[in-house]
Amino acid sequence: MAATQGQPTVAGAVDRHTPLGLTPDDLKRMYYLMVLARSLDERMWILNRQGKVAFVISGQGQEGAQVGSAYALEPGKDFFVPYYRDLTVALTAGMTARDLMLALFARAEDPASGGRQMPGHYGHRAHNVVSGSSPIATQIPHAVGIAMASKIKGEDVVAAAWFGEAASSKGDFHEALNFAGLLKAPVVFVCENNRYAISVPETKQMPVPNVADKACAYGFPGVITDGNDVLDVYGAMKEAVERARRGDGPTLIECKTYRIVPHSSDDDESRYRSKVEVEEWKRKGPIERLRAYMESQGIWDEGYEREVRERALSEVNDATEYAERAVSPDAVTILDNLFGRV
Repeated sequence: MAATQGQPTVAGAVDRHTPLGLTPDDLKRMYYLMVLARSLDERMWILNRQGKVAFVISGQGQEGAQVGSAYALEPGKDFFVPYYRDLTVALTAGMTARDLMLALFARAEDPASGGRQMPGHYGHRAHNVVSGSSPIATQIPHAVGIAMASKIKGEDVVAAAWFGEAASSKGDFHEALNFAGLLKAPVVFVCENNRYAISVPETKQMPVPNVADKACAYGFPGVITDGNDVLDVYGAMKEAVERARRGDGPTLIECKTYRIVPHSSDDDESRYRSKVEVEEWKRKGPIERLRAYMESQGIWDEGYEREVRERALSEVNDATEYAERAVSPDAVTILDNLFGRV
């Protein structure tokens, strides 16, 4: 299933998107979502360095894995259970740049928590985006529970959970996969393997070469994809979602990718990896890969690129200005949704 990892699509490549049911407009939307996510993420770092927001945890470099997987779900119908790097998943599910900036600034209008959560805890009830917790892997059994509830109620709903490869060492991961495999829950597990568990390389974090290898222990398929190739990820996710809807149970999809920024705004990545390594991965990133493919299909040109960049910048500027002006939560609401009122 996986494409050759790290190799840019060459000009004149065959049509890979039409057999997947994707149109040129789909590719343009995918590309815009990735560019918007990167632009928004970069602005968040600037705001942090200016001292305007306290913390940023980033998904730069992982946009292809995120949009490729989330695009195969039906927004407003299926459930998205992301983890803290999944800015692009949130946008693909229907959240806006304003929504995400409101959460970053912890404003009262923040749809995830009304300003009560840390940044990166994406959530929006209207779009079926379920907010998670800071401890890794806890969202994985939540996705299985959502999937099983929908199955019991006879709903045609698929739930998906996203997580990093380090989460596959947590008990939550194994319990969730065992339960889902046993009961054939309509759920898809999406591992964004970005090579590092904070500062620990994957070779020191798990004894097997692939997270996908772990699926066989629970009786369902594990699929390895090139996480920097959005079409490879989409093809695997589309098949997994169809399998779940048919009642055939879960799939574990591993997206081999790379984060091109530090673990968080408080991390010093120079202590565990080299600039040469990071720069090498930047050159073969998901945005660059999709752009090369679209150009080979006559879908991308310099004029389109300028249009996309200007539109993304406008949306990010609007979101930043709106969130900066928005009001903070009122102190009298501090116990709302925590305790019942007598």
